[in-house]
Amino acid sequence: MKIKRLELKNFRNYREEKIELPSGASVFLGQNAQGKTNILEAVYYAALGRSHRTSADVELVRWEEREALLSLDFFRMDAENQLEFRFFRESRRKIFRNGAPILMKDLVGTVNVVLFSPEDLLLVKGAPAGRRRFLDMEISQIDPSYFYDLAVYTRLLSQRNTLLKRVRDGEADESEIPLWDVQMIPRAVNLIRKRIEAVKKMDGFASRTHREISGGKENLSLRYELHGADGEESGSMTKDLFSWYNEKLAESIRLDIMRGVTRFGPHRDDLALLVNGADLRSYGSQGQQRTGVLSLKLAELAFFREETGEYPILLLDDVMSELDRDRREKLLSFIRGEKLQALITATDEAYFPSGSFGNFFDVSHGTVTAR
Repeated sequence: MKIKRLELKNFRNYREEKIELPSGASVFLGQNAQGKTNILEAVYYAALGRSHRTSADVELVRWEEREALLSLDFFRMDAENQLEFRFFRESRRKIFRNGAPILMKDLVGTVNVVLFSPEDLLLVKGAPAGRRRFLDMEISQIDPSYFYDLAVYTRLLSQRNTLLKRVRDGEADESEIPLWDVQMIPRAVNLIRKRIEAVKKMDGFASRTHREISGGKENLSLRYELHGADGEESGSMTKDLFSWYNEKLAESIRLDIMRGVTRFGPHRDDLALLVNGADLRSYGSQGQQRTGVLSLKLAELAFFREETGEYPILLLDDVMSELDRDRREKLLSFIRGEKLQALITATDEAYFPSGSFGNFFDVSHGTVTAR
């Protein structure tokens, strides 16, 4: 997969910019608040139909302008394609693929990206929601049916929680709850099975990568944690999930009603990273946690390549300053060795090997200049 050209009009702080992107690594250099991250945000949005920085599309429109444009020309399996997004202050966005309008459900998976930002360094010790989001964004890009099931499950979960509150407040009958369970459980099972399968595949990649980064001193393993099940059950319940969820929802119905929330389901599960058998969340040093996240991100790249036949676009948003020299060199060596396309933002050129790494662009006040 390769991006050929990115065009922005009235997008964030860009009035009008066309960026021709060569193969390999492209490094965008500049001080803070100049527009470097906006470039990566545009590519991320083209892949997932959402920003990683805001949930409001109107914030993408340049100040005092009424509409904006994001256009991406790219190659997938040597076939050239184009995505175009039009944003409006007073109406919903419009999405076009090769000139034809498409819906959000048809977008995800068209372009594959992996984003690595400073916030991802908190992935290990942060809240479970961040790790679930990591899995959801990864699998959705590879499997559109997962994205659909996730959207349906999220809607059904919200409706079930609303009903639980109404039952608690005496506004609805408890007998209505199983009607939602019947709809939710098949979606939940689909999500869990695909998450477990993805984690098992990534586990091998992450283990090999981590041994290389740690010089053979540490072994990283990934484990999917099914909320309400012990560790052994979490990895071996793919055949019994239907009955298991039925039992769990039935057992917890009184507490669910009292709290007004659904206590069991993929919205409560987690991903554990273990080094030499110890959970990084509780026992890993800051250095070990950062190495674990780096290994996880590199494993994600390998997972994409195995599933789709080509690497995704790697987006590195100001992580060079957050990694020590050894981890930084490991990451840059991987990018050069695998010859994948990477878009990297940084404030200091000294982070990169002199004269031997990629293409450089200067970014200043919403203007991009190729060297």
